[in-house]
Amino acid sequence: MEWQSRISVNPRVCHGKACIRGTRIMASVVIDNLAAGIPRAEILTSYPTLQPEDIDAALAFAAELAREGTIALPLETSA
Repeated sequence: MEWQSRISVNPRVCHGKACIRGTRIMASVVIDNLAAGIPRAEILTSYPTLQPEDIDAALAFAAELAREGTIALPLETSA
């Protein structure tokens, strides 16, 4: 899984927090939902623009953060 293709940072979107690319859904929201035990199907229903691969990317992103502590993400400049 190349999570970098699905997670992006844009200072004009969600205060520069990591989001699912092309949405305003923060990766942390997806991870919080999973951590709360919400089934993937329910997350996808709650956020219709999400794809199953976006959930996988958010998990991979969280794993990278846990492993490395900090991550340099490519900076998007368009909203």
